[in-house]
Amino acid sequence: MPGPLRDFVRLFHIVRVLSRHGAILLPDRCGPMAGLLFRFLGRFADPALAAGRPGQRLAAALEELGPTFVKFGQGLSTRSDLVGEEAAADLAGLRDNLPPFPGYEARAIVAEELGRPVDEIFQRFDDEAVAAASIAQVHFAVTATGEDVAVKILRPGVEEQFSADIALFRRLAGLAERLLPRWRRLRFSEVVKTFEDAVALEMDLRFEAAAAAEMAENFAGDDTFRVPTIHWEHTARRVLTMERVTGIPMGRKDELIAAGVDIVALTEVIADAFFNMVFRDGFFHADMHPGNLFVGAKGELIAVDFGITGRVDRKTRRYLGEMLLGFLTADYRRVAEVHFKAGYVPADRSVDAFTQAIRSIAEPIFGKPQNEISIARLLGQLFEVTETFSMEVQPQLLFLQKSMLVAEGLGRHLNPSANMWLMAEPLIEQWMLENLGPQARIRDAAEGFAQAFLNLPEMMEDVERTVAALRGGVKLHPDSIRDLESARRARRLFPEWAPWLLIAILAALLLLD
Repeated sequence: MPGPLRDFVRLFHIVRVLSRHGAILLPDRCGPMAGLLFRFLGRFADPALAAGRPGQRLAAALEELGPTFVKFGQGLSTRSDLVGEEAAADLAGLRDNLPPFPGYEARAIVAEELGRPVDEIFQRFDDEAVAAASIAQVHFAVTATGEDVAVKILRPGVEEQFSADIALFRRLAGLAERLLPRWRRLRFSEVVKTFEDAVALEMDLRFEAAAAAEMAENFAGDDTFRVPTIHWEHTARRVLTMERVTGIPMGRKDELIAAGVDIVALTEVIADAFFNMVFRDGFFHADMHPGNLFVGAKGELIAVDFGITGRVDRKTRRYLGEMLLGFLTADYRRVAEVHFKAGYVPADRSVDAFTQAIRSIAEPIFGKPQNEISIARLLGQLFEVTETFSMEVQPQLLFLQKSMLVAEGLGRHLNPSANMWLMAEPLIEQWMLENLGPQARIRDAAEGFAQAFLNLPEMMEDVERTVAALRGGVKLHPDSIRDLESARRARRLFPEWAPWLLIAILAALLLLD
């Protein structure tokens, strides 16, 4: 079927499913013609399916539409500026549960990917899956050397389905940006690209294995957080084998209490682990729901399923740290200035007005009891006022906000009276000191000088090449030629080992400090 025709058929099916569930939302946020169209499509709702809140109806429709839309709905749960806070909360409850595919298909994929029959690789391979999601399912097995493992296997045909659906999303995003200029700040195309990149990583299980290994390295020596060992010899693009986890699922609070687990201490472990992932490492598990977390025999947190991870670069982490400190100390002017410094808000907007907007969001939240304070919800509401200030959506922050919501929800499930951000306050203060204090500024300056001098030999080579080219026939003013010759002579006066000497001197000064 030709691409445009396939897209039309798929789009017709999507609209039909959304209509039946009464899940075509946001008529009040569009123009009058779009609102009229939405109301017309609403007439086709099935009363048996169109019960409940709008967000619940949308979640049910996305589940019917299949794996890509379940993933998309989970991402949409961060966009309260688009679907509203209540619908975003409903979408956050979307869970990736699908019927498993047959065991014989799983065996065939394992044999094809690992190049040997399953019976040669494993002493035992359970045909019945223990978990089945939109992208993959998990089987328990025992290796030839007697190790208990969990084998994750990609669903047959899932790559083709995701590829077709994402191509449709991409075209729809481009169309929306052309037809709805006032919504361009929402950067639909970039949001779809972020979603596409995340899904592409999930489609190659070697990337998930690498993410798990990286997180294990980041938490090496930390007895409170553990990542299962990867069996690389039994891992390929569509097969991931890792150590089988033994522990109590995080969602079973009663079992945890019966086993003598200190719930308060466990909540602190979750808070510390999430803070360390985001701020210390800049690499975080982006799907920390109860189904992906277990508690080990020593009370340690064990994480699985690293298909969805996120990264925050150092500069963004510093901006986030300054914003967090500003919110926690009610310094809303500082929060506003950080937004301008980061370039999130155009420079021609009023800092004073943006400060006022931030205060209007933060004061009601921070006026609540400490256990009800949600930093993630605060970020979500902040996105809702961005249109007034032409603030563009930051896809990497949306991903982080979703993860914060999940982590906060997990903490409240375990300990309703606690606030994970206040629990992590000592870590926050130490991180601020190390990354925003005077020593950090000295270190950043030293690193900047070091990088500049490390680049100097390459810069001088460029100068030499330029001078050679000029001598070859390109004519410039004599003063320009003299300046370039001076730069070339400076290279002879400043040998290649000089940058390393400067770095050593700066390092010594920092140590003495």
